[in-house]
Amino acid sequence: MTEGNFTDYVKIKVASGKGGQGSAHLRREKYVAYGGPDGGDGGRGGHVIVQGDKNLWTLFHFKFKRSFQAGHGEHGGKQTSTGADGEDVFIKVPLGTQVKDPETNEVLFEITEDGEEKIVAKGGKGGLGNNHFKSSTNQTPRYAQPGLPGEEVEILLELKLLADVGLVGFPNAGKSTLLSVITSAKPKIADYEFTTLKPNLGIVEYRDFRSFVMADIPGIIEGASEGKGLGYYFLRHIERNSTLLFLVPADAKDIYKEYEILLNELKEYNPELLDKDKLVAISKSDMLDEELKEELTEELDGKFKNVEYLFISSVAQQGIQQLKDKLWEMLNKKEE
Repeated sequence: MTEGNFTDYVKIKVASGKGGQGSAHLRREKYVAYGGPDGGDGGRGGHVIVQGDKNLWTLFHFKFKRSFQAGHGEHGGKQTSTGADGEDVFIKVPLGTQVKDPETNEVLFEITEDGEEKIVAKGGKGGLGNNHFKSSTNQTPRYAQPGLPGEEVEILLELKLLADVGLVGFPNAGKSTLLSVITSAKPKIADYEFTTLKPNLGIVEYRDFRSFVMADIPGIIEGASEGKGLGYYFLRHIERNSTLLFLVPADAKDIYKEYEILLNELKEYNPELLDKDKLVAISKSDMLDEELKEELTEELDGKFKNVEYLFISSVAQQGIQQLKDKLWEMLNKKEE
């Protein structure tokens, strides 16, 4: 499943290089009647290395290339010269990428820092030249070791977004619209459910040239934790957000009930998600007049006891700066 250039799950094949063969060369010089062995070692085969790159935010670059081959080590030469190592292949991935075994789904490792490197396929060791095998009983060995073969493996790359704020809400709650207003992102927006099939990332510009990252995650539905709708496909992205912004439209039949359903889906998926900082934004509040807003406030004050809420309207640009201020305060309170 793909939307635009966003890809967050891909299987690739990688093969490291084989080691170069050792040389069985014997010295042949003009005034040396019986030259001994001087064969050099073969070079190491190239590794396949996964490397973190902070400038990437999707696995889209693997869409058309899913096979990677490292270079082979060169053979050893005369005068005990070692063959050159095979060229390493670097597979660049965005931060937050997990590398898994496709058969067991076991997480082999995770890339979370820029420039971090992990070898997924080691190059074969180069063979020893005949220089290593000379002895008092065999002064002119005419054999050398072959290089060891490389490794061929399949790996799964799975991206979990590393965003500061994750937008959580039912389909068509206005998340994409909010992201388009509050950031420079240009998500697809339409009046039907599941417009957003893949997460959208945006940079929220704050005061004094500061900023934070917000991710619009595909709309949750009741039963998502059991795999309904888009299910686990998008819930995994929420795990990485430090703050969760719940978006509930003002025209919902029961605003607090809708929030509880969203909260329960996260709890069923992973109870630890409830430990994250939470904020509720009641979207589309431009439909409410002051009297209705006062009535709602009185009703919600009695229900939202452990979480703050505020009214916003992306279209009318109401409460947007207040929302930014609150999110910035929540994101930075732990650093103070």
